[in-house]
Amino acid sequence: MGRVEGKVAFITGAGRGQGRSHAIRLAEEGADIIAVDILENIATNEYPMSSPDDLEITVKEVERLGRRIVARKGDVREPADMRAVVDAGLAEFGKIDIVVANAGICPLGDDKPLSAFQDALEVDFNGVVHAISAALPHLKEGASIIATGSLAAYIPGSVDNPALGPGGAGYSLAKRFVGQYMHTLALSLAPRKIRANTVHPTNCNTDLLHNDRMYKIFRPDLENPTAQDCMEAFPAMSAMGVAWVEPVDISNGVLFLASDESRFVTGLQLRIDAGGYLNIHPEP
Repeated sequence: MGRVEGKVAFITGAGRGQGRSHAIRLAEEGADIIAVDILENIATNEYPMSSPDDLEITVKEVERLGRRIVARKGDVREPADMRAVVDAGLAEFGKIDIVVANAGICPLGDDKPLSAFQDALEVDFNGVVHAISAALPHLKEGASIIATGSLAAYIPGSVDNPALGPGGAGYSLAKRFVGQYMHTLALSLAPRKIRANTVHPTNCNTDLLHNDRMYKIFRPDLENPTAQDCMEAFPAMSAMGVAWVEPVDISNGVLFLASDESRFVTGLQLRIDAGGYLNIHPEP
C-alpha cells in the first residue's frame, strides 16, 4: 500500500519542474492528482512558462502509474481560476486531502520594469494564498497543506540587492511571506487537525534555475555565461558542496509532509538546501 494511497492531491505549477515531480511522486505512492498550470508566458518573466504539451506529459506520467488525474489551465493570480480547478477535481474525485501550492516565477534582472515586482509577488505569494483558499473549505481532519518557499527567504539582502532587480526583490519577499503565512495558517488550522508546512528548496534542477538570466546573476563577469560557467558559483550556496538538488529531492519531502507519517508535523519550515542555510547562518 502506498504512503498516500487513496488520497487526492491538488498541485499548482504541475506542468513541469518541481510541480510535475510532486505529481509523479505522489502518484507513485497511490494519490490521484488535480493539476493546474498557467500554460502561457508572463511578460516580465524572461524564461518561457510551461506549455499545454508540458502539462500533457504530466498527465501521461500520472496515468502510466495507474492513477487518475484532472488537469486544467489556470492562473494562480486569479482566485476564480483556482476555484474552478478545485471544483473540477471535486466533481471527479469528491474530495481533496493534500494541497501543494508550488507555482512560482523568478523574473530577474535590473533592467526589468517595476511590474516584475508585482508579477513575482502575485504568483509566488498571492498564488499560494489563492490555491489554499480555494481548497480549504473542502479539507477535513488529517489533510495536509504544503507550500513552496525558497532558501532565498533566508538570504540577507536578497530583497534589496539591485542586481536582482524588482522581480528578484518580489521573489525573495514573496518567499519570506510564504513562510510567515504558513506559520500563521498552521496555528489557525491545528485545532481542526489540518497541517500546514513549507518546503524551502535551494537551487533546483528546473527551468527556474537553468536560464540565461539566472546564469548572468551568478556570473555577471561574463557576457553569455552557461551552466558550466556557474558550476563554481552554484556550490558556494551549499555547505555540502552541490550545485543543485533534483526536483525529486523536494518531492520526497513533500511526500513525507503529505503522508500520515507526518500526522503531528505542522508549522515546519523544511529546508531542503544541502546545508545552504548553514552557510548563511553558521551560528545555532
